[in-house]
Amino acid sequence: MGKLTTHVLDTTHGAPAAGVAIVVRGPSGAALAEVTTNADGRCDRPLLEGDAFQVGAYMLEFAMADYFRGRGVALSDPPFLDRIVIAFSIADAGVHYHVPLLASPYGYSTYRGS
Repeated sequence: MGKLTTHVLDTTHGAPAAGVAIVVRGPSGAALAEVTTNADGRCDRPLLEGDAFQVGAYMLEFAMADYFRGRGVALSDPPFLDRIVIAFSIADAGVHYHVPLLASPYGYSTYRGS
């Protein structure tokens, strides 16, 4: 069975981003899950798996301004990047989709990982 996972890296500090709140939104835009990253910047379980992991459009919403404030980073008011939203689609519910986020207060990147 397929599953969805993520990993958040803090490129400002060169470390995993622990304590980042993430909301997983499904095709309708409704929240399907809310999780927080662990000390390694990962989640303790897949974001979606089993019957919850289906073909369709999804979004991962990362509360990055809250994370950076918690690390003592001075941010503008309002912050340049408050919440980072990654919109993507699942085409095959039988495989693993890994969507990492590399973030700083002023930029981010993502890719389909393994």
